Amino acid sequence: MAEQHEYRVWAPGAERMRVVAADASVEMAREDGGWWHAVAPAGDYGFQVGDDDGVLPDPRSRRQPHGVHERSRVWDASDHDWDDADWTGRPIAGGVLYELHVGTFTREGTLDAAAERLSHLLEIGVTHVELLPVNGFNGTHNWGYDGVAWYAVHEGYGGPAAYQRFVDAAHGAGIAVVQDVVYNHLGPSGNYLPRFGPYLSSEGRSTWGEHVHLAEPEVRRYILDNLRFWFEDMHVDALRLDAVHALHDVRSSEHGETHILEEMAIETTALAAHLGRPLELIAESDMNDPVLITPREAGGWGLDAQWSDDFHHGLHVALTGETHGYYEDFASLTALAKTLERGFFHDGTYSSFRERDHGHPIDTDRSLAWRLVVSAQNHDQIGNRARGDRITEALTESQLLCAALLLYAGPSTPMLFMGEEWAASTPFQFFTSHPEPELGRLTGEGRLAEFERMGWDESVVPDPQDPATFERSKLDWSEVRRERHARVLDGYRHLASLRRELPALTDPHWSHSSVQVFEEAGVLRLVRGGSEVDAPVEVVINFGDKPQSIAVERTHLRFQTHPDVAFSGELSLPPGSGALLT
Repeated sequence: MAEQHEYRVWAPGAERMRVVAADASVEMAREDGGWWHAVAPAGDYGFQVGDDDGVLPDPRSRRQPHGVHERSRVWDASDHDWDDADWTGRPIAGGVLYELHVGTFTREGTLDAAAERLSHLLEIGVTHVELLPVNGFNGTHNWGYDGVAWYAVHEGYGGPAAYQRFVDAAHGAGIAVVQDVVYNHLGPSGNYLPRFGPYLSSEGRSTWGEHVHLAEPEVRRYILDNLRFWFEDMHVDALRLDAVHALHDVRSSEHGETHILEEMAIETTALAAHLGRPLELIAESDMNDPVLITPREAGGWGLDAQWSDDFHHGLHVALTGETHGYYEDFASLTALAKTLERGFFHDGTYSSFRERDHGHPIDTDRSLAWRLVVSAQNHDQIGNRARGDRITEALTESQLLCAALLLYAGPSTPMLFMGEEWAASTPFQFFTSHPEPELGRLTGEGRLAEFERMGWDESVVPDPQDPATFERSKLDWSEVRRERHARVLDGYRHLASLRRELPALTDPHWSHSSVQVFEEAGVLRLVRGGSEVDAPVEVVINFGDKPQSIAVERTHLRFQTHPDVAFSGELSLPPGSGALLT
């Protein structure tokens, strides 16, 4: 007799449910709360809703071996023999994150191939590797934000077993794993959830589609159970929550109930205590609202960290001079200085791009600086440019190392984007592989419309559906041995070493940092540390186009971005250069 398996599915509106497994179609029994269950053969399976003979994949499928439109496959997470029993976890505080897209990080585009590069990450001080979404999507390649199978790992990356191997390898190397997850919307192809129940809300939609129906308790449980899946079955250490401002929680906003993000924090904290290792949540938020990272005991939602784009915008403008679109408000060097001292630039100030006041101030006396994750480059800020071009194209080696210097030596948690550490010349473009021609056409047209406000040349926008767009975005690892790339990589390695050596560089207190700006000269001076324990560190950067001589208080030059930086009482900085002194 074939091995039997117990199947359960939530379908509250259905009058009849059947599970199709092997060649059998088995009637399911209704349970309380809209759940159905049956025992049927193990293997590839799907569900028939009502009297419809169409077979749909499981909303909680752990594996989709033939794509998101086909049958699911029974997969047991406990089959993996874990080697990370001694892994005690690693908190974000004091860490360095590294964001990568599995499909373009290596030529092979698999989790197993990515695992072979973990030693490289250790050399540049990485403590947490953050994977762009890996859950099931339609097609062969995608950024991952079009996912529809939230519990499954894309087969092209190696599927769920390869994911477990990757996490095991990362933990063996001493690196924590952060998984990017998308709970605010579902992709446009392969989303069968509405056939089973009210997973989507009819009350509104974002630019990505209908809102997830958070007023439905079972939909909230679907999200919270997915969170547990990553932590328990996959041994992940942290989750990056995509675009939390698009989580439209009507139940919370209208009835004063616990927000879904706070529920996630409660669930994560309890699970961390149960598993005996730190588990953390990082929000991507467009709100500039510290309520996300304020502890629940102090009236916040209790998430651990959040992305802050303001640092990126201020640094990008200082280095490139680009002031189109949302960069306009960051034209002054004081904007970057404010993000280094107070976290957010827009903290209730007027945003010309949004045409309204935006953000709320951080209480820097109570909040800790590591709770903001900042970057000089990331998948959004590169991939959502017209050409997907990196700042590598426009900057010198010295300027690139100035960006790295502010990341490694700044007060917030630095996050690198794959390849930036060697000034990768490959772009990171927006790519899709929708099999449906009409959907592919609409995707391309949508990209063109997005760039209108930024003033970018639409004629250079690559076709997301062209396979060459995906191929162009793959890293070229042979570059790391070439002159310019090797020199930049050496700079990142040196900075990683200094970050480990100098306690001031991971000092979590906003009050232990001070910033001076010499606007006309284009010079920024940052002092870190200075408490009774930590000796101060001084960072000086000349963003201007003329040489500058700066009086400094430290006596030892520990890092310079340019060979012509000189120090003899005064610090002499060529244009686009910087230094770190102790």
